[in-house]
Amino acid sequence: MLPEDQAAAVSFAATSLPGQRDHELLEVAEWFRNVPDMAEMFASCIRQAIDEVLDGQRTGRFDISHKEEVASTEKTYLGTKVEIIVRAAFRLPRGAKMDYRVAGHDVDAKWTIGSNWTIPLEANGHICLLMSASDRKSKFRIGLVRIRDEHLNLGKNRDGKRSLSTMGRSAIEWLLQDGELPENTLLSLPDADREAVFQSNSGQARINELFCRVQERIVSRSTVLTVARQDDGLKRVRDARRHLRGKGIIILGHQDGHPDIAMSLNLPVPKKGSWVSACVTEVPETSERLKVAIGGRFYSILGRVGDVPAAPSHY
Repeated sequence: MLPEDQAAAVSFAATSLPGQRDHELLEVAEWFRNVPDMAEMFASCIRQAIDEVLDGQRTGRFDISHKEEVASTEKTYLGTKVEIIVRAAFRLPRGAKMDYRVAGHDVDAKWTIGSNWTIPLEANGHICLLMSASDRKSKFRIGLVRIRDEHLNLGKNRDGKRSLSTMGRSAIEWLLQDGELPENTLLSLPDADREAVFQSNSGQARINELFCRVQERIVSRSTVLTVARQDDGLKRVRDARRHLRGKGIIILGHQDGHPDIAMSLNLPVPKKGSWVSACVTEVPETSERLKVAIGGRFYSILGRVGDVPAAPSHY
């Protein structure tokens, strides 16, 4: 055995025997837990990876688990995409043999959109960063585990990979078990609403319908691009403000006084690259309803699209 292999074997034995605390794994866990906004960073990385693989602007796809629309090779690549984006977001160097170097230790990235992870032979003895998400439930999980033979089921897939056993799953050091993944708006819509959004051949008409159907909820850039299916998809949002004004609908973004209007009406506050729409109606200044002043007049949320006066033209 080479000296470096002997050192690795000693290190593995010292950190992975049953009943012992794995100090290296705990150091990696502590490193991640000390990252400010760790949960938000992981959530953003996963959302970005899924959206980039779906490529909604070109394909119109919005469901990563759709068997007919998303090829198995794309789902495999999603794991690579998550690995790359996490590395960049957390500024992690490459490990000597594994994907990352964290707190001085090699860590391998493992991703699944299912309920378990498949582990290749070369990961045995190493720490794995386990990542998974359910886009339908808008949830994700992040954990760490040291791969040992007893942590794996006996059966192998055709690539020779083995899944985590019950013992392996119980050995996971969880960083996040119930993380909030930014919502996939199109995936969460009732079928009737989604069909209404996509029924038109006009990108502008689809965007108009989107902001009519999805109110008082954040709508992301990727959702807009997927619905518009145009290079100038974001311009369709600006035009939708004019088209929907007659229905009493305002569309707020992240600029100008829009965040203040959103806060005053108790709406979600859009960040850069997102919007929120609402149907508003004019109310007296003396009204006890939650209201906001726009152009010298006062408006409250109506909560539905109907026969209402036009929304303000400038806000």
